[in-house]
Amino acid sequence: MATKDSQSSEIKPSYEEARDELAEIVESLEDGSATLEESLKLWERGEELAKICQEWLDGAKKKLDAAKKPTKNSEASEEE
Repeated sequence: MATKDSQSSEIKPSYEEARDELAEIVESLEDGSATLEESLKLWERGEELAKICQEWLDGAKKKLDAAKKPTKNSEASEEE
């Protein structure tokens, strides 16, 4: 599900939506049937989508890192 970014009126796509659209763009560019102007627009959109995907992945990594961090209570029990 897409979420609305509070700093702009654009709707930020979910990771899956961005990844799928990016895959379609790559396929279109590899096809080679687009004009140079169309290819440039596709490339720019692909760059935006790649950035969005990376933001989602970075956020997920931070959550995983935070979940894996030992708490002070678990460190104290390990020392005993």
